Amino acid sequence: MKFEMGGIYVEVRGLKGFSTLIGLGLTAAAVVQELKQPPEERDWHGRVLGVVPYDFRPPTPGRVRDEFWDPDSQRVLTPHAFGVGWGVNFGAIARKLDLVA
Repeated sequence: MKFEMGGIYVEVRGLKGFSTLIGLGLTAAAVVQELKQPPEERDWHGRVLGVVPYDFRPPTPGRVRDEFWDPDSQRVLTPHAFGVGWGVNFGAIARKLDLVA
């Protein structure tokens, strides 16, 4: 699929290209959502369309750890510590497989 955006020609090839396009669209929607708010109300994290999580605050070691390793949580998919979408909580998977106590 080929299309033009503001003088830039974009060609999307296959599933990888399509998923990249979706990711860019969600990122743009999140930024627009934040910029529509008054500056004092912008917190740079939330959900696009009430579903897809985003967080553009500088990541902290605790948020990165909780995204990828939180065996105390039941959630396998966790919001990214930075960016749009979800990460995989390998700690929850390890707990479900009885690999950690």
